[in-house]
Amino acid sequence: MTAQPVRFYQVGSFAVGNRLLPDDDRTVQSDPTRSNSLDSGHRACQGCGEALGARYAIDAAMRASQGQLVAVNATGCLEVFSTPYPETSWRIPWLHSVFGNAPAVATGVAAAMKVKGRSDVRVIGQAGDGGTVDIGFGCLSGMFERNDDVLFICYDNEAYMNTGVQRSGATPPAARTATTEAVGPEPGNTFGQGKDLPRLAMAHDIPYVATATVADLRDLEAKVERAMGQRGARYLHILVPCPLGWGSAPGDTIKVARLAKETGLFPVFEAENGTVTTVSPIRHRTPVEAYLSIQRRYAHLFGENPRPDIVARIQAIADRNIATYGLLVDDESDNHDPKDPEGVTA
Repeated sequence: MTAQPVRFYQVGSFAVGNRLLPDDDRTVQSDPTRSNSLDSGHRACQGCGEALGARYAIDAAMRASQGQLVAVNATGCLEVFSTPYPETSWRIPWLHSVFGNAPAVATGVAAAMKVKGRSDVRVIGQAGDGGTVDIGFGCLSGMFERNDDVLFICYDNEAYMNTGVQRSGATPPAARTATTEAVGPEPGNTFGQGKDLPRLAMAHDIPYVATATVADLRDLEAKVERAMGQRGARYLHILVPCPLGWGSAPGDTIKVARLAKETGLFPVFEAENGTVTTVSPIRHRTPVEAYLSIQRRYAHLFGENPRPDIVARIQAIADRNIATYGLLVDDESDNHDPKDPEGVTA
């Protein structure tokens, strides 16, 4: 996909004006001939960010591989809502592994394709944060260490949503889950726990690591295409809000994902061989309250007995991310034209 600034004039909108681009430069999702890898008929919840993330990512991978793609899927929300036996919403070669071994199974598929001389067939492994950050981490680390030719995608909804919204290693501090209740002097999930999987992936010095959100389709598709253009172990971590587990409105899924980036709580970047190469800068820096207050999993921080002290600690995390990754754009290089404050460059 061509990296090209696109200016449009919809005040308050972040939508990218596809109609301003040549057909070849438009998003995969705007193409009527797209593969529809994850088709209609699945049983995801209304507003499911994971359904969006999987469709966006796999459709982009199908285009990048000319349709020569095999996907291995760990147990989890994505597997359960897309393949209730004997039905399936997948229109690609698709394998279901157990919860913890999707990276190993994907490695086996890639090895089989190599033995068969089918270098044209590409392999993707995919799982939620439970199957990636926790249960499948050993197999994933092995895949990284061996530099197996697999793109592994984590659809991160920050808890074990399929089994009742229990805490995972990707659950953020102070978030309420079924196993981190909003009680006591420090309600919700404990500060200082969890794993930063993109950074752990970078520590393996693999060819490509990136983060993305479902709020920026062009960015997500470009990163999938970039990953598919390389060989070896690659990792893509996509933030996919879960209205059920997060307690957000189904119609706010894209808004919530965008706020995660704009607050600095979810840094969006790319890394090659262990080094950050590019970051997606924050367009409109937003205090974390705007993100937290529209999710019921943080309701205990507001209301009759607010906890500004905890909100301040979460803000400090966002501020640290902004400083670490350089997410703020200097005034001189800002994408906004001072003569045209309403125009936006995408």
